[in-house]
Amino acid sequence: MRGDFVYLVQTDTTVGFLSRSAERLRQVKGRPQAKPFLMAVASFATLAEVGRVPAKYRNLVRRSRKSTFILPNGRSFRRVTGPHRRFVEKFGWCWSTSANRHGEPFDETYARTVSDVVVESEEGFHESAPSRIWRLGREKRVKIR
Repeated sequence: MRGDFVYLVQTDTTVGFLSRSAERLRQVKGRPQAKPFLMAVASFATLAEVGRVPAKYRNLVRRSRKSTFILPNGRSFRRVTGPHRRFVEKFGWCWSTSANRHGEPFDETYARTVSDVVVESEEGFHESAPSRIWRLGREKRVKIR
């Protein structure tokens, strides 16, 4: 398994591109350089690479499902669950984004053509309710979505 490949994977909420190379993901999505990707982590031990979760919110982060968190340092992460967790565990962490062109809806034929490897389950690809996004400050949290 190569870190510079772009993988098309069914996540727990949507179809996504995963890669260890942020530059390759930018090329595939046509995304601006300034807009960062979120880091998909398989375990909390990997969070040391992202940043520190404020002590006040550690329990919230540990117990949350289908939630993305933006840390005070501006970096974002999501602890993945579901079947694609085993995939992310092989890398430790991956950059993650939805499998579409920047600002457009999901198109399966486009996603299959631009990805290097397609990881498909028996259920196929589908989209469900989006995840919640929380910005964690030192003193308060704000729900973004």
